[in-house]
Amino acid sequence: MTEFSLSQVVVSQEGEPLFSFEYAAIVTETSTALVERCVQLGLIEPIGVMLHQQQIIRLAQIQRLRQDLGLNLVGAAMVLDMAQEIAQLRAQIQAYQALL
Repeated sequence: MTEFSLSQVVVSQEGEPLFSFEYAAIVTETSTALVERCVQLGLIEPIGVMLHQQQIIRLAQIQRLRQDLGLNLVGAAMVLDMAQEIAQLRAQIQAYQALL
């Protein structure tokens, strides 16, 4: 795996900043091993060995659910996915009701 300095700026093809696993581990108060485990399980999606800010936010949310509710990694990710799906369904319902 390639090492990246925390001060190095890497930008995606879309022009968004990308962050190293090491940076993600520091800001989410976890370890790079946990970040790598989440990638292996498909809970967060890297671009090579870098992460979008949204993936770091998701990692932090997973970690918080683990600490607050005692969920395992997969369980915490499932809670986040279901919450996102509920929000999307609510938006669809509101859009449908607006048409009536």
